Amino acid sequence: MVNYIVSGIERSGTSMMMQILHRGGAPVASNNSRTPNYHNPKGYYELEGGKIIRKLMDGSFSFEEYVNKVIKITAYGLKFLPLKQYKIIYMKRDLDEIMDSMEKMSGSIDRKKERPLFEKLNAFSLDLMEKRDDIEYIIVNYRDVIDDPVKEIEKVNLFLDGMLNVEHAAQAVDPHLYRNVRRCR
Repeated sequence: MVNYIVSGIERSGTSMMMQILHRGGAPVASNNSRTPNYHNPKGYYELEGGKIIRKLMDGSFSFEEYVNKVIKITAYGLKFLPLKQYKIIYMKRDLDEIMDSMEKMSGSIDRKKERPLFEKLNAFSLDLMEKRDDIEYIIVNYRDVIDDPVKEIEKVNLFLDGMLNVEHAAQAVDPHLYRNVRRCR
């Protein structure tokens, strides 16, 4: 029994990946508790409005309900995963783009303070996934998905043992929604 997770820092493309998986035929878990809006017009694909972390922290989240389904858990929540079998798709995105997106969504942030925290969270998450024997993971770069959706989705499909219809999944990628583009890489 495998628990599938899409993770990453907020605004890193986790909702886009959930949309890709859903469109490609993967069983995704979502209860539409957070409705689509300007910032995510195709939806967030979350459970309980993203409040899973609190349940992970107190041990009340029932992974058994979601075996063989994909759930979204932001990067911070990974440290609270109980020992099970996981396959994690970890989304990475340019931190300046993430902060641009956060500012447009919520207002000004202190970039000098936030950037090192995001860097630390990414490093911590990657280290945790690397060290745990119960976790298999793949890193997917947001911009790579925008630039060549089929190529990146084929990698994800291979990681997921062929559960996706790649052609259908690629239709979920909308380059027009890549609105916080930083041209430098």
